[in-house]
Amino acid sequence: MDQTIVLVGFMGVGKTTIGQALARKLDFQFIDTDQRIEAEMGMQTTDIFRVHGEAFFRQKEKETITQLVKKKKTVLSLGGGAFLQAAIRDTCLQDGIVICLSLSFDGWKERLDDLLPTRPVLQGKSLVEIEELFYNRQAIYQSHHKKVVTDALTPEEVADEIIEFVLKKN
Repeated sequence: MDQTIVLVGFMGVGKTTIGQALARKLDFQFIDTDQRIEAEMGMQTTDIFRVHGEAFFRQKEKETITQLVKKKKTVLSLGGGAFLQAAIRDTCLQDGIVICLSLSFDGWKERLDDLLPTRPVLQGKSLVEIEELFYNRQAIYQSHHKKVVTDALTPEEVADEIIEFVLKKN
């Protein structure tokens, strides 16, 4: 099993934490695509949005992900909005194993204070607007090979469930 595993889901569901655990268990490389773009640009995502705009970021995101998904033995953690782009969805579904990480809104809301400062699409939004965004985005995450509901699981347990699925798939 050397195909890239792609983690998708709403921002703050634990893609990076779970991805790191998964990569460690599989002895794969872990790449957070937002962190990769930040390193390449030399600025935080919020600054990229502010200085260059969301369209620029989304183009950079598409270039980065379509290149990285072709790597072997890699776990990719995608930014919460990446799957809005059909080209990214199609490439990931074709070249990788897409795992959707899902968390209830109540569970996710407990993380909101930690997320607000670093998530540009949450800036200046009310809780009602954020909840609407949360539920609207769920539709884009329905394109996947497996969905894991993470509410009652530790990152290690989620990683184990993904490994079990991937091994059965291959």
